[in-house]
Amino acid sequence: MSDFLILLHTAVAIVATVLLILVVRIEPLIALLAGSIYLGLATGLGFQGTTEAIASGFGDIMSSIGLLIVFGVLLGSLLSATGALRKLTEALLRVFGAERSPYVFSTAMSSVFPAIYTDVLLVLTAPLGRSIAPRIRRDGTAAMGAALILGSELGLVLVVPGAGALAVAGLLNVPLGQMLLFGLLVTVPTALVTTFLYKQALKAGLWSADKDELAAAETSTDDSDAAVKQPAKLPSLGVSLLPLVVAIVLIAIGGIAKVAGVTSGPLAFFGNPLIALFIGVVGAYLLAWRSLSREQAGNALGSGLRECGGILIITGVGGSLGAVITETGLEDILAGYFSSNALSPLILTWIIAAVLHVCIGSTSVAAITAGSILAPVVGSIDTAPLLIALAAGSGALFAVHVNSNFFWMFQRLLNLSTRGTLKTCTLVTMLASVVSLGLVLALSLVV
Repeated sequence: MSDFLILLHTAVAIVATVLLILVVRIEPLIALLAGSIYLGLATGLGFQGTTEAIASGFGDIMSSIGLLIVFGVLLGSLLSATGALRKLTEALLRVFGAERSPYVFSTAMSSVFPAIYTDVLLVLTAPLGRSIAPRIRRDGTAAMGAALILGSELGLVLVVPGAGALAVAGLLNVPLGQMLLFGLLVTVPTALVTTFLYKQALKAGLWSADKDELAAAETSTDDSDAAVKQPAKLPSLGVSLLPLVVAIVLIAIGGIAKVAGVTSGPLAFFGNPLIALFIGVVGAYLLAWRSLSREQAGNALGSGLRECGGILIITGVGGSLGAVITETGLEDILAGYFSSNALSPLILTWIIAAVLHVCIGSTSVAAITAGSILAPVVGSIDTAPLLIALAAGSGALFAVHVNSNFFWMFQRLLNLSTRGTLKTCTLVTMLASVVSLGLVLALSLVV
């Protein structure tokens, strides 16, 4: 089959997948799998070749990162149960004050709590953000809303152990130690710069409280407030964060050991991300069991398992799509279109992820799908897989809008009109996506 037809069928498969999700409203799992089947059959892999590629792609990605995703989500669920996030944000507020709180929330949430999935993180922090907003001199609701969006979304796809970051790193074979370090190098400046730019827009008159905010009585937030009520006997902040800190430190040590050529022994074993995250989960579980009760600790684990089920399936099917693309020979075709300049594949990755997010409405699905599309060609181009992973995460942030459940949940929790939600949720994620892309391109000059 000619290169042109392979490219054409690949484009049809991807566009059809997006349209199935956006227009027909089919679940991403079904749409991605349908796209994989079409691509395999249309490019001549045959019935057996297509099914083998789909099965092997799913199995390969699950064997490499399935447990990592599970442990990352479980750790976040247990940290939520022990009140670690609430204690941290309250402590930071006491130190930095209300006016600096948007910067504090956006950086702390995205860099320290990426393991807590976006919806859970937003529900936990929204009551805190609403209580701080009136203390900010101007447009406090908009400023705190922007901070909560950044804190919830950035860590998900750029910082380990965020579920999206774990999945994309696994698809592209990026060491998790590298993903953690360089993800933080992109995330923290992105949070600070985006918050600053957004506050400048507020000063220029972007926000109108009368039109962009709803009266508190128009929407109920009792459920979200209840979500952050904690029993009296929770551990201190330092103890609450200890399981997460231990896991991150072990992953970082493992990354350093690998660079130093240490591939066996205690350092390599305990620094393995699988072992490090497992230790973090066990520590968080024992802490929740001791601080709350065995039943509540079990409920937190059960909640985490329910959350990670969909992520695992989407990640696995993303691996299936990548395997089918590999079998079509697209790797060699696309490699010929990329120059040795690192900017072209990075921008292409960003565009693919951004378009997918705008169409699909899921940050993690967009990042994972972009990663699965680019995974087959990363070995054939002169661009570090780490940079491709970061570019996919950056693009996947672009424009959370009305086709996202996160958009509507954010509107309800912050008491905003649709117009106000567009001015916060959508505009801020657009800014963050562009700012983070600039940082990734800057990293490409030295990585």
